[in-house]
Amino acid sequence: MAVSAHTAPTTDQLPVVVVGAGPIGLAAAAHLVERGLEPLVLEAGPSAGTAVRAWSHVRLFSPWAEVIDPAAEKLLAPTGWIRPDGTGYPTGGDWAQQYLQPVADVLGDRVRYGATVTGVARAGRDRIVDSGRDEQPFTVHLQLADGREERITARAVIDASGTWSTPGPMGADGLPALGEKAAADRIAHRVPDLGDPAVRARYAGKRTAVIGSGASAFTALAYLADLADLAEEADGTHAVWVLRRGIGDNTYGGGEADQLPARGALGLRAKAAVEAGHASTVTGFRTRSVERDADGRLVLVAEDGRRLDPVDEVIVLTGFRPDLSFLSELRLRLDERLQAPTALAPLIDPNVHSCGTVYPHGVNELSHPEKDIYLVGMKSYGRAPTFLAMTGYEQVRSITASLAGDQEAAERVELTLPETGVCGGAGLFDDPDADRSSQSNEGGGCCAAPATLQIGAGAPAAASGGC
Repeated sequence: MAVSAHTAPTTDQLPVVVVGAGPIGLAAAAHLVERGLEPLVLEAGPSAGTAVRAWSHVRLFSPWAEVIDPAAEKLLAPTGWIRPDGTGYPTGGDWAQQYLQPVADVLGDRVRYGATVTGVARAGRDRIVDSGRDEQPFTVHLQLADGREERITARAVIDASGTWSTPGPMGADGLPALGEKAAADRIAHRVPDLGDPAVRARYAGKRTAVIGSGASAFTALAYLADLADLAEEADGTHAVWVLRRGIGDNTYGGGEADQLPARGALGLRAKAAVEAGHASTVTGFRTRSVERDADGRLVLVAEDGRRLDPVDEVIVLTGFRPDLSFLSELRLRLDERLQAPTALAPLIDPNVHSCGTVYPHGVNELSHPEKDIYLVGMKSYGRAPTFLAMTGYEQVRSITASLAGDQEAAERVELTLPETGVCGGAGLFDDPDADRSSQSNEGGGCCAAPATLQIGAGAPAAASGGC
């Protein structure tokens, strides 16, 4: 419907703004198109999947069949796009080049690059004002790549900006360790691409501390172990794996019990690195500060005063956290620990759950006091690390159904998720003597949850122990 130049469009005629042209943001746009709603995707980077491309060298532990959204695939079908073999495991680069960019290309002008969202609010209403709030559209403030500023009006906002831009620091208290910023030249917060000769030279023959306990840490340990096997150029390469907890049966993940085999294999590769002597472990170490010795090498100091032998490099892989700064004028209901929506947080809380299976969820769990603003994908999980792409695709399918007025479809969320086979929560993660395998189901939760259920019609309480 055409709108007169002298007539302001009604809220229903405005686009739904999607923040981020990553996997979940592009899936949201595809579902909006399928529902007859107009999306506008705002991507800070120069291409689709900018964050994914930053870890293009890392292979996903989910196969192609689980990382392609059905609505996006429908958009691609008329273009002659060839679907990759569903059993193969793409790298981040594969995912971006063979799937994400083609989806963005099909969406055409509905995707804008070089557009960084700096603020979202209600038109004419700051956070305090109640009067007429829900009837006002959203205003989305942008900074463009050339430095210009712009403001866009939207009927709804789906924030799929992820957490890649805000990695966790080294300090055990959630803040940068003392001296961490000053030592930034020897500290990385991403899994290194050792296929790049310059990056490989940085770690070859060096002693590197790896801080973290998740899949990224496993990947870094495996990569460094592979480098250590190249004796000609990497003699002396050694990793020091720094853990805040002790070593237990679950330290290396689900192993062969993981229904995502590639994820289980990753943990086993990290275990092999330790057993082969390519990596040593330091347990119960909570970093307080980082110092330089006389040779410029780094010395990590723990809260209890322990000092590690000097290392040449540090790789900090302590998770990610959401950037909520540009949402400060909106009324969000977020869990005080995870910074995830309060209804979702109990299902993903790593203090309770250590496994990757999360009950399917949709618009009900992702709604806020501020109507029609949704945090989706990795950002919806706040600081929790268990996100799977399939979960995000189902989130945006449910949300777009609700925006289209189909509440029945929005609440009928069915999704089969793979279980890890790992039981026991992470509530004792700071206890170096805790053997996590011995925790009861009451203390940790077991991955024996039903894989499919209806949202809002049977999601278990947090005390149920399901993952």
